Amino acid sequence: MSIDVQVPDFPESVRDGTVVSWRKHPGDPVRRSEILADIETDKVVFEIPAPADGVLQEILQHEGATVVAKQVIGRLGAPQVEAGGTGQVVTQASAGKGSEGLATQAEQPILTPSAQKLIADHGLAQQPIAGSGKGGRVLKEDVLRFLDERSIKPSPALPAVEAGSPAPAFEAETGRPEKRVPMTRLRARIAERLLAAQHAAAILTTFNEVNMRPVMDLRQRYRERFEKEYGVRLGYMSFFVKAAVEALKQFPEINASLDGADIVYHGYYDIGIAVSSPRGLVVPILRNADRLTMAAIESQIAALGQKSQSGTLSMEEITGGTFTITNGGVFGSLLSTPILNPPQSAILGMHKIEDRPVAEGGQVVIRPMMYLALSYDHRIIDGREAVRFLVTVKEMLEDPPRILLEV
Repeated sequence: MSIDVQVPDFPESVRDGTVVSWRKHPGDPVRRSEILADIETDKVVFEIPAPADGVLQEILQHEGATVVAKQVIGRLGAPQVEAGGTGQVVTQASAGKGSEGLATQAEQPILTPSAQKLIADHGLAQQPIAGSGKGGRVLKEDVLRFLDERSIKPSPALPAVEAGSPAPAFEAETGRPEKRVPMTRLRARIAERLLAAQHAAAILTTFNEVNMRPVMDLRQRYRERFEKEYGVRLGYMSFFVKAAVEALKQFPEINASLDGADIVYHGYYDIGIAVSSPRGLVVPILRNADRLTMAAIESQIAALGQKSQSGTLSMEEITGGTFTITNGGVFGSLLSTPILNPPQSAILGMHKIEDRPVAEGGQVVIRPMMYLALSYDHRIIDGREAVRFLVTVKEMLEDPPRILLEV
C-alpha cells in the first residue's frame, strides 16, 4: 500500500509553486516528518515533510514542475525490512532481486531524476560522469559540471599553434561559454512588483545627508554593556527604525497607502527591512515597531536575517508592511534611488558611511557622513512632506537622545 505525498495548502495570495529540489531519491528510506522536497512560491519556500515512515517509492513531479495545493507529487512505499537476519537492509524496490541484479546495480551509477533528464537532453548516456552524491549518485550539478568542463576544453583535433601563428578560430560553444538558468519564482515576482511600481506610481526621490558621529559615539560608549545585557549586537538599524517611526508619526502621509481612489492612513507602524538572501531580495516585517525597544528591534532583525539566509521565512513574516528601510551601504553603495515596495508609498535608503569634509561653525572638518534617500509616491505625498520627513530623520540621528525621548 502506497501513501501519497501532497503539496500543502498555500495562502490565498499564492496560486502555485515550483518543485526546486528533492532531498530524497526513489528507494531512500524516510521517517515521518523528515523533509522530502522543497517547493518555491513567489514569496517563500515550503518544505514538504514525509507523512509517514517508509521508502520513497516514486517521484511524480520532478524539479522544475509547477504544482498546486493538494497535488500528489510522490508516493511512499512500505518501510524497509531486514533480510534473513543478516542485518542487510533491503528496500521494497530491490526486494526479490538476485545477486545478478545486485551486481548490475553496483555497476550502473544511480541517477537522480533531474540528472537523468539532463543526460537524455544532451545525449550523454554513454559518457562517464562522476557522481558526488550519497553512494556515488550522479546529481544534476554533476551533469552541469561535466557540460561546463566539456564546453571549455579545446577540441583535440585542433593543431598546435606555433609562436607567431594566428590563433585558431574557436567555435562559439567552445570559446565563449555561457550558462542559462531559469529565473526563480521569487526573482520573477520581484521583477514584476518593481516594474509595476514604476508604471503605477509617480516616484520621486529626495536626498539629504546625516552626520553619523553622534550615533557612532553613543554606540561605541554602550555597545559592550548593551550586548552583555540583551545578548544582541547594537547596530545602526535600530537607530534608523526608531528615527523613522517618530518621523512617520509626524508625517502620516509617508505611512499611508493608496487603495483605488482612497488613501489609507495606517495607525500602526510595520517596518519592512530589506535584506539580501540567496534567493533574492526579501523584506521581512517588524510588526508594531513603535512598541519595540531597541534591543527587541536588533533581536528581531538578527532572527529574521538568519531565516532569510536559510530560506525559512514564513508568509506572515514577509507580508504587509507600511514603510520600508533598505541599507545599500552594507555593499558599499554611496548613493542610490530605492524603488517603492507596493502598496507602500515611501522607502528610506541608507548608504555607506564615509569620512567627508563638511563645514561646521565656519570651519572645514572631517565627519563620518551618510547620504539618505527617500523615494516616495507623489500621488499621495507632496514634496514638502517628503523633505520635512527626511530632515526629521536626519535631526534625530544627529541628536540621538531625541529618539529615546520621542521628541
